[in-house]
This record gives sequence, C-alpha cells and structure tokens, in this order.
Amino acid sequence: MSTMSRSRTSLSPATSERSTLPMGASADPDSPEFIPLEPTREELLAHYFERFKFYTSLCLGTSAILAVFAFLFLIPFVVEPAIQTILAEFAPEAGICAVSEHAYAKTLTNCTWASCREGCTTTPTKCHKIRVNLLRQPFVENAPVPTEWDATDLKFLINPEGCGYPPRVNCSEFASDYAGKKSPKVFPCYYSQTRPELVVARYSWDSTIRGLILALVLPTTVFVISLSVLAYWHCHCCDRACNRRVHAESYASKEDSKLLCELDEDPSDDVF
Repeated sequence: MSTMSRSRTSLSPATSERSTLPMGASADPDSPEFIPLEPTREELLAHYFERFKFYTSLCLGTSAILAVFAFLFLIPFVVEPAIQTILAEFAPEAGICAVSEHAYAKTLTNCTWASCREGCTTTPTKCHKIRVNLLRQPFVENAPVPTEWDATDLKFLINPEGCGYPPRVNCSEFASDYAGKKSPKVFPCYYSQTRPELVVARYSWDSTIRGLILALVLPTTVFVISLSVLAYWHCHCCDRACNRRVHAESYASKEDSKLLCELDEDPSDDVF
C-alpha cells in the first residue's frame, strides 16, 4: 500500500495531463496533439482583480501619505491664518482709512513689524511700514476726507498675517497702491472688532471659510478613504470581521451565529 501511494504522489505534471488525453495521444508539449489547458473565466477575473488590487493599493497608499504631508503644509499657510482671521471678527463692511505715515525701513531692528512682507517664514530685512487713520463708518466712493477720526496711527497690514507669497502678495505694488504718489487720499479698509489696533486692506469672510473647509476636509477625506480601503483589503482582522458579519446574517438562530463566531476564532481553522 505504501508503494502504491508513493507512486501516485510522484506522478509528474506530464503524466497527469497524459491521462486526460485521448488514447494514443502524446503529452509532449511539442506534439501537435498537445492542447494546453485554458484558464477559466473565474481564474482570469481573479488574476485581473489581483493586479487591479495591487496597483490601486499602491495609489491609495501614496495618496494617504501625500494627504498627511498636505495637511501639515496647509496648517501654517491656510488653517492658522484662517483661524486668526475668524477670531479677529472683522467688520462686514469696510471702513474709511487714510495714510498718516509711510516708511521704507531696512535691517532687522527697523523691521520689527511690517505692513507687507513676501514670505511668512523668513525674517524681513526690508519692509514697508504704513500707518493709517480710521473712521468706523461705511466707505463711500468719492467721499471727502473726514476731519475727525475714530483712531489714528494704526498699523495697516495687507492681510491679517501681514505676509504672503507672489503673485498674490507683492509688497512693492501694495505700497504703491496705498502710499504712492497716485494713491487715493481715502480708501476702504477692514478693522477688527476684537483687536482695535488691527486694520487690513484685504478681507473676505467667504474666502476665509472656503479655504479653511477645503484645507480641513480634502486631506482628511482622502486619508480616511484610502486607509479604509487598504484596511479592508489587506487587514486580516477587518476582513474576518466583515465576513463574519455577512455569514452570521444568514443564520436563523442565535445559537448558529454563536457557533459560527467560535469557529472563526479557532486558530486551528486558519490554513495560512
């Protein structure tokens, strides 16, 4: 009996294929009668699904990593400025401002603050410093210069951060538009209701909220979706939990469902 079982296990693929061929046919691959076995439709679908799963997992993993770096990058450039803008509670309508002083300073000691600087992470060595007088009344085009002001010599910034990057922020153009020879005597400005010393030239509630929502939602959504799909495909515990739930729903009684869970938790059932 042992000799017979040993002979069965030692059969080569050619011998097993030869047994399925017609009488007298040869199993030699070079033989004209040799017909290779074609993969079934299920095998082809499984093969293509595994390839799709591999490349999709690679893209999802890359997307999750990029989403994390994008979120960390957006915190100092979008999220934090937007929160500061919201906390400042700028007036919805622009007030009336007029320049009271303009200075172009150099060196670090003279640029302790700046109305505008290009680059929020660098220390300015050259800066424009503009101060304005403020009247907290709605701005009207071609209005005369007020004789009385609500506040004088306030620091005038291009935005709540006082900095930015080209082309959106250009400090030379900003100084020319508001303190140049051809600049208007009065212009609209936005003042803070919680920080009386803060006056800015640009403010939009809709743009601030839109930028904050996009900076928070987009990277988080991409990260969560990518991680969820990867966990469903490659996490053995998640896959077993999902399959257990689907199989348990097909059982009528609680005893059958409990028996199913005990069988799933038995490590002896795992083939791999």
